[in-house]
Amino acid sequence: MMELSVDDIKRLEKKGFRPEEFTVQNDGVTQLRNVKGYCYFYNRADKKCQIYKDKPIGCCIYPVVYLVNEGMIVDELCPMGQTISKHELMTKAKKLDNLLKKLDHENHQTSFVSGKHKPFSRLQTQKEMIVCGL
Repeated sequence: MMELSVDDIKRLEKKGFRPEEFTVQNDGVTQLRNVKGYCYFYNRADKKCQIYKDKPIGCCIYPVVYLVNEGMIVDELCPMGQTISKHELMTKAKKLDNLLKKLDHENHQTSFVSGKHKPFSRLQTQKEMIVCGL
């Protein structure tokens, strides 16, 4: 599931959405809720995102994802992944790097304030995919 920044949540709150409806907490990390395998905001009937103009930054960066021990890559599960140019990959990779640093900082502050502080760094986690997209 995609992590959400504080800015993502605030932007969606301004649109009238309540965080308890579209977020879940996973090990102290705020993530976008999935419903039956789909993003909370994806309208399956219309096959459209309900918040396209205000979508989280991770959605803008997708299908570029961070894979521990491999770095920034194009998500092989994305059916349009082959359309990403090398230039677009590099541009989105820089944005993703900034987003991951921001999320690490926000999660560190949240866990410290809640009394559940633990070191958190994507660069030290076990091999897993951190998907910043749909």
